[in-house]
Amino acid sequence: MSATAIRFGGYKRRRGFTLIEMLVVLMIMGLFVGLVSAITRPDDRAVLRLEAERLSQLLDFAAAEAQLTGKSIAWTADGSVYRFWRAADDANWSEIRDSELLRARTLPQGIAISGFRVENMRPQGAMRLEFAPEGSSLAFTIGLSLGAERYRVAGSPIGDVQALPGEGNIYDRMALR
Repeated sequence: MSATAIRFGGYKRRRGFTLIEMLVVLMIMGLFVGLVSAITRPDDRAVLRLEAERLSQLLDFAAAEAQLTGKSIAWTADGSVYRFWRAADDANWSEIRDSELLRARTLPQGIAISGFRVENMRPQGAMRLEFAPEGSSLAFTIGLSLGAERYRVAGSPIGDVQALPGEGNIYDRMALR
C-alpha cells in the first residue's frame, strides 16, 4: 500500500482539499478583501472634513504669515484650484511659489467650493480673500461640498478660522464662542 492512499471499502482516499473546502476558503477570502477595502476607503464625509480642515489651517497660516512678514496675503479660488498670493511693494500681486504650505492646490476629485461669503457682502466676481498685515480681518465663510455632504470653513473678525460640518449661518456659531 502506498503512503498517500488508504483503502476504505474499495475506495481510495486521497489527501488534499475538496471542492467544497476550496469554495469556502475563497468565500472567506472574498469577504475579507471586501471588508478591508470598505474600511480603508474613507467615506465622503471623512474626505470632505479632511479637506475643510486643511483649508482652514492654510488660511490661518496665511493670516499669521501676513502679520509676520508685513505683506498682505490673498487667497483665490477658481473652479477646483485655489492659490495664495503675496502683495509686492509696487501694489501688484504675485503667486506664492516659494512656500510648500501656501502653494497652489487642487481639490480632490468631486469636491467643489459651493459658496463664498465675506461678512454680509454679496459675492462679486472671483473668490478672493485678503489677509492684512495689521491682523484685522473680516468674517468669512467658504463652503465645500462632496455629493450630499457639506462642510464650511469659517473665519471670525478676531482671526479664529475653523472647519464646521454642514451648512447654516456661521455668525450664529461664532457669536456663541
